[in-house]
Amino acid sequence: MNSAELIAEAQAIAPWIVALRRRIHRRPELMYQEHETSRLVRDTLDELGIAYRSPIARTGVLATLGRGDAACIALRADMDALPIQEQSVLDFASEIEGRMHACGHDCHTAMLLGAARLLKAREAELRGPIKLLFQPAEEGGAGGKRMCDEGALQDPPVARIFGLHVWPLAPSGSLSGRAGPFLAAASSVEITIRGQGGHAAMPHLNRDPVLTASKLVVELQSLVAREMDPLVPAVVSITTMQGGEAFNVIPEQVRLTGTLRALSLDTLQGLQARLRDMAGHVAAANRCEAIVEFPGIDYPPTVNDAECWALARALGAELLGGEDRVIDSPPIMGGEDFAFYTDRIPGCFVGLGTYNPALGAT
Repeated sequence: MNSAELIAEAQAIAPWIVALRRRIHRRPELMYQEHETSRLVRDTLDELGIAYRSPIARTGVLATLGRGDAACIALRADMDALPIQEQSVLDFASEIEGRMHACGHDCHTAMLLGAARLLKAREAELRGPIKLLFQPAEEGGAGGKRMCDEGALQDPPVARIFGLHVWPLAPSGSLSGRAGPFLAAASSVEITIRGQGGHAAMPHLNRDPVLTASKLVVELQSLVAREMDPLVPAVVSITTMQGGEAFNVIPEQVRLTGTLRALSLDTLQGLQARLRDMAGHVAAANRCEAIVEFPGIDYPPTVNDAECWALARALGAELLGGEDRVIDSPPIMGGEDFAFYTDRIPGCFVGLGTYNPALGAT
């Protein structure tokens, strides 16, 4: 079947895919709580006659179709939403308070179900098995690692894996990616500054964690500005500061959280070590104590295999209407747990352009 026929068939089932996406969007679920979404995926696979394994990685689904001697290829979509209140008035807006599919994982899941339907219709033509990974907990839960640890890339062994993300950084109808490091290694950080609280009118009797935390936030910016090679990308962002509640009381402690990003684990670990050292010294200079933690699992960088990117690039140009629809992107400092797959086997992760201001997609 040529690409024109495939596109025509995909367009014919587009309303079905859109309807699935809107069902998922109405019922967003946080990481490792994707029970309803997982059930929808399983029900749809049952309707299509596609075998699957579930549960995997707690709420994930691993589908397999096709036979033959050719190498096994995997396609992956993530399913989890974010703890964000949706403000839209769309008729398919989130029905769950404080949760929203703000990162497009509803689209990814629906699109992979669309791919499942197209692949099932031509299963007899497939020269080898294809795995479809419906993964939980991309948003900080390292669901990709758990899928790998529980055998998603085995039996049969996966030779190459592909994934995508809706991409507001590129025009609608384009494909964005590159060979080599595409997305950053990422780490969360929590810093607790402990001092001695008391009345704000008598600061000399206290050890002020607010002042100390403020100094540290500023000082941490020198990690990238003055300690990193200017040609080596790195990010240190402190994004929250939580302290006291009364206007006239210096609190006992202040909690900072943020994220570190780099294009290699070595650089990321170097940032972590220097951050810990700097926090301790700034706190000590202000008669406070700093407790530094890097919670969760560090995400490695997402590194695209050159041959996999060349294949994705060629198919993108063919399906989207020409070479000008494919963008060779610089590295992006966002993190993705697709990296746990490409850390093990060759693969490629791309951005599917969605920027369309005429439709309000920005």
